[in-house]
Amino acid sequence: MNYHELVPQAFDLSAYRFGIPQKSGVMTIIPIFGANLDNKHKFSPPLSGLKLTQVRGYGNMEITNHSQGIAIVPLHMGYIQDKAQNHALCRSAFIAEGQKLMFEDACCVQSGQGGFLEEREQWFFILPLLLREEALKLQGQKGYSKLWNAISKLNQRFGLQNRGHLEQIISRKRAFLTQYQSRFELLPGQTGALFILGDKLAGIEITPNTTYFQEVWMSLVCFCYGVAAMHLETNEIPQQITPFSATNLAELRQQLVESRQQIYAEVQSNLANTPLEKFEVTKEEKFLDLQLKTVEGTNFAGEFVEEQGNLVYASVFAKSEYVLSA
Repeated sequence: MNYHELVPQAFDLSAYRFGIPQKSGVMTIIPIFGANLDNKHKFSPPLSGLKLTQVRGYGNMEITNHSQGIAIVPLHMGYIQDKAQNHALCRSAFIAEGQKLMFEDACCVQSGQGGFLEEREQWFFILPLLLREEALKLQGQKGYSKLWNAISKLNQRFGLQNRGHLEQIISRKRAFLTQYQSRFELLPGQTGALFILGDKLAGIEITPNTTYFQEVWMSLVCFCYGVAAMHLETNEIPQQITPFSATNLAELRQQLVESRQQIYAEVQSNLANTPLEKFEVTKEEKFLDLQLKTVEGTNFAGEFVEEQGNLVYASVFAKSEYVLSA
């Protein structure tokens, strides 16, 4: 289906096509397929290509690009790590191949020592959706504890201890959150997705190639949008699953078709009801022909990368007040 005209845009999506929506609980994901599938060697994938090489004190993360390609660091990427405080980034950035970059405006997401995972279990995540607006505002500002207040408020939403310790959610709730990875199917050729929570567009995620999206997929579906979905399913929109009433194969096929048509109609309505946005776009960084820009609107914010006017990467998310509003 053609959703181009229904999605708030600060960039051109005409080169992309949308796939069949997938729905589970309060979350609906619409796959996006890009036109630039020949650049897989140009851009470094975030999991296999990037490595956290140093945490210097608190609030300073050094990331190394050890791949043969340019790294676009995923917006709001963080690491759960052994023998050091867990940190996350407030912004995206470029890192040339073989180079390293120290992020001095990173934020510590673990206000107390302890609860570390073993080295074999280290992994990276994307900040939960309900923290991303605050994190983006804090880019460029030094201060390791700057996100603790927002994390504490998020923990309270889940009835957890009031402290700036994100691990209480993304680690202790990990068994629940990782269910979202099996609820939704990552499709061949997929380079992005629209995320809908309840009846609200919650995010637009687009990556340079299929390998990049494959490596960031779990972080997005489980820890970024999955945390918000878990909150809504638990507190705001209790789910009632009604099984198909079919008694034979023909009836089941018909009910599956009707169910798919209903999901199409819901998605069309949700996107059509998304408020029109006027975005303020700020140029942040340039690398060769690549430009990193921050986008800010009333209900959405994020960052995106263009190369000679063509979209390469985007992570634009809904603000908390909009997602949680009735």
